[in-house]
Order: sequence, then C-alpha cells, then structure tokens
Amino acid sequence: MDPKEKFREILREGALRFSAEEIPLSIERPANPEHGDYASNIALQLSKRLRRNPRQIAEEIAKASAPALAATGLFEPLTVAGAGFLNIRVKPEAKLQVIRQVLEQGKDYGRVKTEKEESIQIEFVSANPTGPLHVGHGRQGALGDAIAALLESQGHAVTREFYYNDAGSQIEKLALSVRARAKGIKPGEPGWPQEGYNGEYIEEIARDYLAGQGNEDDLESIRKFAVAYLRAEQDADLQAFGVKFDAYYLESSLYTEGKVEQVVKALVDSGKTYEKEGALWLRTTDYGDDKDRVVRKSDGSFTYFVPDVAYHLTKWQRGFRKVINVQGTDHHGTVKRVRAGLQALGAGIPKDYPDYVLHSLVKVLRGGQEVKISKRAGSYVTVRDLIDWVGRDAVRFFLVSRKADSEFVFDIDLALQQNDENPVYYIQMAHARVCSMLAQSGMDLARLSAVDLGRLKSQKELALAQRLAEYPEVVSIAAQELAPHSLAFYLRELAAEFHSYYNAERILVDDETLRSARLALSAAVRQTLANGLSLLGVSAPEKM
Repeated sequence: MDPKEKFREILREGALRFSAEEIPLSIERPANPEHGDYASNIALQLSKRLRRNPRQIAEEIAKASAPALAATGLFEPLTVAGAGFLNIRVKPEAKLQVIRQVLEQGKDYGRVKTEKEESIQIEFVSANPTGPLHVGHGRQGALGDAIAALLESQGHAVTREFYYNDAGSQIEKLALSVRARAKGIKPGEPGWPQEGYNGEYIEEIARDYLAGQGNEDDLESIRKFAVAYLRAEQDADLQAFGVKFDAYYLESSLYTEGKVEQVVKALVDSGKTYEKEGALWLRTTDYGDDKDRVVRKSDGSFTYFVPDVAYHLTKWQRGFRKVINVQGTDHHGTVKRVRAGLQALGAGIPKDYPDYVLHSLVKVLRGGQEVKISKRAGSYVTVRDLIDWVGRDAVRFFLVSRKADSEFVFDIDLALQQNDENPVYYIQMAHARVCSMLAQSGMDLARLSAVDLGRLKSQKELALAQRLAEYPEVVSIAAQELAPHSLAFYLRELAAEFHSYYNAERILVDDETLRSARLALSAAVRQTLANGLSLLGVSAPEKM
C-alpha cells in the first residue's frame, strides 16, 4: 500500500464532504522535514470556493479523516498547520516496507502493467544522410530512447522509428560535393558546388567510390553510393551510442510509391487549396497557421512539408494513434503546417496529432572554449567525438539531464571529472559502493528481503526509504510529461542521500541484525539506481 496515494484517497473523501465537485488534490513533500512527510493545501483551495476560513475547513477534514487514516496503520495523527495546511507523518515501520518491495520486485520496481496498453510510435534522430551524426542528433537520440524506455516501463508498446531524408536538395548537394571531390576539386576552388559539404568525410566517400571503379561523371551512382555510405556510418554511430530502432522509413519511398502525389490530390479534392502565381497553396490559416503555405512550387517541385504530411499519414494508417516526434526547435515552424495538412485531408486525424518534443541547441565546451558546430564547414562535433572523449554513459546522461527545450552546455572537462560535481560519475559510484559492500559482507543476497528492518531508526535511513518510495511516481510522471530529465534529477538526489548516509554511518557493523538491515537498505538503493539508469540508457557498473 502506497502511503502517499492512501493519504490522497482519504483526503479526497474528506474534501467531498464540502464540495461534490472534484478538486485537484496536490500532495507535496514539505521542504522542512519537521512539518511531516506529506502535506496538502486542499483546505485553502476549498476556502476560496466556499468563502470560509481555511483553517476551520482543515480542522473539520482532519477530524473526519482521522478514523480512516488510523485504520490503515500507516500514519501518525494528522495535524493542521499555519493557515490551513494538512500535514502528516508516515510511521517508521511503514516507511521501511518499501525496502522489501524493491528487493522483491528487483528490475521490475517502478514498472507497471496496464490493461490499456497503447501502441506508441516515437520518431527521433531522423538525420539527413549527408554526414555523420552531430551533437544535436545525439541529444535527440538520448531523449527519444529514454522517452521510449519510460513509456515502455508504464506498460505501453513502443516503436522507435528513424525517418531517412534521402530525397531533396540536400541529397543533391551531397552528390555534387562527392563528384567534385572525385574530380579532384576542393572546397573553395572553381567548380566547387554552391553550398557544398566541406567536411573531410566527403573526400573519404569520393576515394572509396573511385576505389570501387565508380564513374566520376555518373551523378546518380554517386548519389546512391554516398547515401549508402553515410547511412552505414550513421548506423555505426547509433550502435556506439547504444540506440536501436525498430523501423526505418525512407523519404524516397513516399515518391516511388506515389504517396506524395496521393496526398496532393487529396488536398486538392478537399477544396482547401488554390492556385496563385503558378503555385498550388494550402489554406493552412484555416487551422491556426500564421499564413497559407505552398504545396507545389511554380517549377512543379513540392515544398518540404508535403512529404512530411504524407509520411505522417502513413503513421496514422499503420495504426499509431499516438505519435511523438523528437526534433530540434528549428522545426518549430513545421508543427502547425504538418498538423494543418493532416487536418485538411479529412482522414479523422486529431488536430493535435502528432505530439512534439522540441529540443534546444547544445553547446560544447572544452578547456573553457566553445567548440563551434558547423555542418557544412565540416568542423562540427559529432556524436562519435563525444563518445570518444568522455564515454557513452556520460554523453547519454548529460544530454537528458536538462529540460529538452532549455539550451544545454556540454562541458567535456566536467564529464571527465571523477567527483561529486560530475552527476553520472556520482550516481554510478553510489551503485558501485553498494556492490563492493555486498561483496565484502559475504551475505546471501537472497536473504536480504526477509531481514528485520526494525533496527533502521536514524533520520538518514528513514529519509532514504522515503526517497526510494518516490521512484515509481517519478518514473510515471516522467513518462507522462515526456521528461527524462526529472528522472536524472531524482537519481542525483538519491545518490547524494546515499553518499551522505554512507559517510555518516558504518554499514558493515559487528551487530548482525543491524548490519543486515543496513545492507538491505543499501541493496534497495542499488537496485533503484540501476533501474533508473537503465531507463536512461546508462550502465550501472559494479566497480569503478
């Protein structure tokens, strides 16, 4: 029985005595532990509606709720504080039961099974096959994979999809750049294509193409070779990053299978298009866009958002009723266009389909200096660079450690530190410390879930137990809000509380009962850290 949810349930019953209308009931953990373990301001909310003194309401709720709270055996008496806050403490023996729960559930602690399994598709990374994955793609990879893992932990069936933009002007520039290199032309020299790709990898592609007896004048063969080459390189980057996809979708297939033309015809048939200046326009303003958008340009080519609409229509047709796209904030303008295009099709697609998680830029610092990211200049930081410099674990943890829409500074020097300033090292060290203690103890770990926990009485021990009890809710909210950074924050806090406990108390004491209880608590911390790190795609080493 979860004490927090039980407290919420009983308070809700008490509040219904005053108002039949449901009121959002918030249960918080007081900033000052002296105020209790949980607090609610429901009386203050009711006072605004009822125009009554909130403290009087709180006292009436406390009196009405007392029998039900006492019957649970979980709580100390409910108290009223200040203007009408309801505060409560969980009995120590009830707090400690989570230790047994964690040890019994193991890797499943924090996971739930649901009867309403939802089939969710998450599209992320989706890089143009025009170069190696840069650090922005890395942030998408870390975010998308962590969001997918969080949703899976809540019982949903998740499909991870990568959309290859293997068509359009960027691919044309790639082919022209490789052809120029194959002919011995370097960036900046006469004959170099306008807005060509200048990176050293273009020369490598050209060299490999010629080594395979490729014809330097056959632009189509060069295009196919370059795209295949870079797709293989991106796949190698993703493998090094520990990110796997369930499905890959080629933009080019939307053209070869006629899906783009079908969408354009459906838009015309909908009556939502018009001709102007030789171009075909869609009335996206009818769906909240700031201006109408061109569908087909005067030269007969399609604008970028048209294949995007066709692609998202296939997602709906494939049965994905919930779709999440993880993209950079530079895609902000496409959100309304894609949704407007889907609405105009009249296919029954909801107006807020798909969902978007937009992430901000990542700045990379090394030696206190920013490393500039410039894809066409060929000087950008790649995902592989970061992994080579600091290791996969640090890259994945750092890139999800802040809200997606906040700019993030990736400090290479910080990621290499082996102290409490480096969050991923600090968390992993807590896990390794417990592993070391358990190995040193020689105790049969299978017995830990059955030990007597009654000897755990210190404030640090009870606080650790309460922190452990928060984990399932943290994971649930992180999944609902598509916010893996909140799990990263939690793991940092749990590790900090454990390190503080480890430094304050000797765990491997001579008293066998006390030693076993402290080892059980430590083992529960280890399991929770491992579970959380796993959801973020980060390892939990036993030695460091």
